Amino acid sequence: MLNRFSRPAADPEGDRMLALRVRLHRQLLDSLNLAVIDQMEPEAFRREVGEAVRDMLSREQVTLNAREKAQVVSDILDELLGLGPLEPLLKDPTVNDILVNTHDRVFVERDGRLHLTSVRFKDDRHLLRIINRMVSAVGRRADESQPLVDARLADGSRVNAVIPPVAVDGPLVSIRKFSKRPFDLPRLVAGNALCAEMAVVLEAAVRGKLNLIVSGGTGSGKTTLLNALSASIDVAERIVTIEDAAELQLQQPHVARMETRPANIEGRGEITQRDLVKNALRMRPDRIILGEVRGGEAFDMLQAMNTGHDGSLCTIHANTCRDAVGRLEQMIGMAGLEMSVRSIRQQIASAVEVVVQLERMSDGRRRLVSIHEVTGMEGEVVTMSEIFRFIRRGVDANGQVIGEFRATGVRPQFSAELAAKGIVLPGDLFAPDRVLG
Repeated sequence: MLNRFSRPAADPEGDRMLALRVRLHRQLLDSLNLAVIDQMEPEAFRREVGEAVRDMLSREQVTLNAREKAQVVSDILDELLGLGPLEPLLKDPTVNDILVNTHDRVFVERDGRLHLTSVRFKDDRHLLRIINRMVSAVGRRADESQPLVDARLADGSRVNAVIPPVAVDGPLVSIRKFSKRPFDLPRLVAGNALCAEMAVVLEAAVRGKLNLIVSGGTGSGKTTLLNALSASIDVAERIVTIEDAAELQLQQPHVARMETRPANIEGRGEITQRDLVKNALRMRPDRIILGEVRGGEAFDMLQAMNTGHDGSLCTIHANTCRDAVGRLEQMIGMAGLEMSVRSIRQQIASAVEVVVQLERMSDGRRRLVSIHEVTGMEGEVVTMSEIFRFIRRGVDANGQVIGEFRATGVRPQFSAELAAKGIVLPGDLFAPDRVLG
């Protein structure tokens, strides 16, 4: 595995094996009866393909040991049934993100750090074939008329692909892998993404049906935290989720999942998040979870929060909790409604109760850096109080961020509301300048 971002050095042996795999793959496609593949059991098909590849290898003028032969068989099966060169990376539990920058540069993220791998595709056509295999599984396509596409894999991993003419040097693919083991708050606390006291308050906020927004930059862990928070929702509640690409992993039995749909080739049939939020209100939800607020659906989401759908959750791209409120205001303006700025801010202040801020730090770690309570309005301004914060002290010799979680000394107003619902927060959680965790 390569750690520097320079192009991999020439690898004659790798080129030879790649050419061999491509040649055997073409021969196999010519000899297989593709019509019967779907009718065969996967294991039986794997055995048949394995035998066919071994027969082909015996006729090839190449010398391979047993391990190399097994690897060739595995690679060809991945090409036939899976996503080709990406399959080993998708199976690797240490890989969080896979980033394909044209056919001969594939990066992965491990522990928050990017690494250049030796994985390659034969050429751009090979990569395009794999891209279309990924997106066609969810009824989408990638071509010149639609060079940008979002999709998800069978395991829930999120995929974004960009192809020429938009991608100048060749196709680009970004895959955010789906965690096989859903994150919960204890696991995030164990990973030092937040402290135990923060987790207690957030769990109480979700159980007490406070409306909560998770804010952060790209890759800061917003969806991961949203999944963890959702575990505190009562199993008796009906939850409706709305996402661009379905990736939430809710464990409750009563979950209705909805996903947006792009326009077809004639430009018709698009279903937006705003359409789904409006429809969700007719589905008798106890809670609505919106994967990410991006536009005019912000207004409909606030309306839901203000009209009996307490405990709703959503994420938003922003750099601070205050910025998150400002972005909500802008997106409500995108809904095209004739509302004054004051009216919009009143909607936000009455609907949103808690905003949490996530940050991806220089060492690659994701941390919850601030929890704010929205307390109301003062004149034309939405007022907020910070309850907890992460204070950064510096970095150690290994580049790891040094810091601590602290309470600000502010006891949130919602603690009285939670106490009335039987959820009592210990007073010492909010002791001034208390170092937490």
